[in-house]
Amino acid sequence: MREGEARSRPFARQLRQRLTNAETILWSRLKSGRLNGWRFRRQHPIGPYVADFACVPARLTIEVDGETHWRAAEIAHDRRRSAFIRARGFHELRVWNNDVYDNLDGVLDAITAALPPSVPEQAPGHLPRKRGRKTDAALKNSNGRHPS
Repeated sequence: MREGEARSRPFARQLRQRLTNAETILWSRLKSGRLNGWRFRRQHPIGPYVADFACVPARLTIEVDGETHWRAAEIAHDRRRSAFIRARGFHELRVWNNDVYDNLDGVLDAITAALPPSVPEQAPGHLPRKRGRKTDAALKNSNGRHPS
């Protein structure tokens, strides 16, 4: 397990159950590849921290900040957190709750601009079945040979 994730994973699970209103609104537009095919995770652990949203293939995190992020202690915490996440190869995009409420299309445009121009090829959702006795028997034609 990666550095600090043993503690952050259970916390991330809890956070997924209680998203803020702004996070819920944004998640409704990010989930299931709805933003140009990019797949996002919500409340994704990165070391001891939990990103509100992460697009792992694009190495992008999105933080939805509320009014508490104006306090000096929160600003210092956010700087440490951002440095840690950047050191792991992620870019971070921060948006305000009010922007999600009042300008969701603008937030989505900013996220799109932060993503690479094309979606990486996705691995297939399933692998082909292995050939075995049952499938080999079904493939044999009337002369007992596999079709080639």
